[in-house]
This record gives sequence, structure tokens and C-alpha cells, in this order.
Amino acid sequence: MTAKIEVIHPGVFTTVQDLGRPGLAAIGVGRSGAADRGSLRLANRLVGNPESHAALECVLGGLVLRFSARATVAVTGAPCSITAGGRAFGPDSPIPVGPGDELVLGMASQGLRCYVAVRGGIDVPPVLGARATDTLGKLGPPALSAGMTLPVGEQVSTHPAVDLAPRAPLAVEPVLRVTAGPRASWFTADSLSTLVSSGYVATADVDRVGVRLEGPVLSRARGGELPPEAAVPGALQVPPSGQPILFLADHPVTGGYPVIAVVDEADLDQAAQVRPGQRVRFRLS
Repeated sequence: MTAKIEVIHPGVFTTVQDLGRPGLAAIGVGRSGAADRGSLRLANRLVGNPESHAALECVLGGLVLRFSARATVAVTGAPCSITAGGRAFGPDSPIPVGPGDELVLGMASQGLRCYVAVRGGIDVPPVLGARATDTLGKLGPPALSAGMTLPVGEQVSTHPAVDLAPRAPLAVEPVLRVTAGPRASWFTADSLSTLVSSGYVATADVDRVGVRLEGPVLSRARGGELPPEAAVPGALQVPPSGQPILFLADHPVTGGYPVIAVVDEADLDQAAQVRPGQRVRFRLS
């Protein structure tokens, strides 16, 4: 009998995510997948899953799940309180749950996104080769809602034989490395130096598509419209307001505003944990 997970409370916003759908941009399908890919990979390794297995991405916590059978879970990403079967557990470690036990995540004290992996993975039907929810492309399963049930898969790897994966705390003011361009020439000579010497604050307009930032204006050196061109995760696209938008996992595959710089892929996990009101800085890599 396939084990099931019942959603008692979906938290603020929770979706199923894996490593996404790479290689389909030519047909208008973005990669999507976990916004903080490192946290998803770690959660899967802790429960003995292949890193590509589907797990849950939960914004700010508040998630409550009930398990129909024994399982092993792990919670990574934004730190939050965790109880399973009424007992307290820490993040970044395997957690045993029994039949009827509830896994309860408190609200995240830092960061934005928590990840919950279960041994065997979340076994919803794949769409175009992945189980990820793409909120912009409307692909994959819907966001979790109370009463929904999720099947647990059976494909697993060897248990990692660790009881804790030490991780550095999330930065209070993350510094994201960037590469200039591809449209830095569309901006005044001092705009790039302004970007990397000033702090920007994440506005309340934050989702899986991206985060709007507020800070010193990045002024254009030329007017006119840019024909739509390919967009990538980490692109800092600048609309006429001069306030940059940082693209995240569900970004559009093309964009029409010039991109002054792109966040290095190694720092995208940090970018995915920036929450509204948090200050972020950039530096040239």
C-alpha cells in the first residue's frame, strides 16, 4: 500500500518542487524547480533519496502534515521550529515519523523558504519530465491546500548514516556576486558602480518569479525598447523605474527590459532566501 501524506495546513504557500525542467526554453518552458536548490538537494540526501526527488518548498513555514505510515523526513532551508509526533527536532537532520504522526513547522525565524523531503520522494505525476510546480507557466501540481493527499514514492538510495548536516547560518545582509551585462552598455557609466556599492531592500513583491528591489536608481544611457531576449535565473532586469528585479526559479524565458548584471549561479540559493524588508548587496565576481 502506497504511503500517503495528508495536508492539515498548507502554511503560507507550499508547492512541490524538484530540480525542474532544464533544456525546454526553446518551447517556452522555464526550468522552474526549487528556488534554493542546495537546500532541496540536502534534504533529499538526509533521507537517502536521489537529489532529484520531489520535495516540498514552504514559504515562511506554518506547514502541518500527517503521515499514514512510518517515514523519514528532513527539513532544510530557512530555520524554523519542528515537531514530529509531538516531539521537537532540529533542522538539517533525519526525523522519524510514525503512522498518524503530524509534522509541524513553525514560522521561519530567518530566510524565506523551508524544504521538506520524505524518504521515497513526493510521487505526484510528472509533467514534461518533472514534478515541479511552475507558478508562472502553470505546470505541475497545484499549490498545497488543506485536505490534499500526497503519495510517497518507493525509489530510494542508501541511508547517509549521518544524524546532522552542519550548515552556516543565513546571512543577515547577503552579498551576491554578479557578472556585468549582457546589457550594461544600456546604462550610464556610473550605474554598475552604483549597483555594487549600494544596498537594495527587497520589497513585499517577492515570489517564485523574482523579487523587486528598492534602492538607488540605475539610470539608462539610451532610450527605446529592447527586443525580447533570453532570460536566465539571477538576471537583474531593470524596468523604466530604474529599480532592479532579480529573477528567480519561475522567471519568464524571455524579457524585454535590459539586464545590467546576472547573479552568479553559486549565489542563487542565497538570493532565494531573501525575505521582504531584507537588505541585500551586490559585488562584481
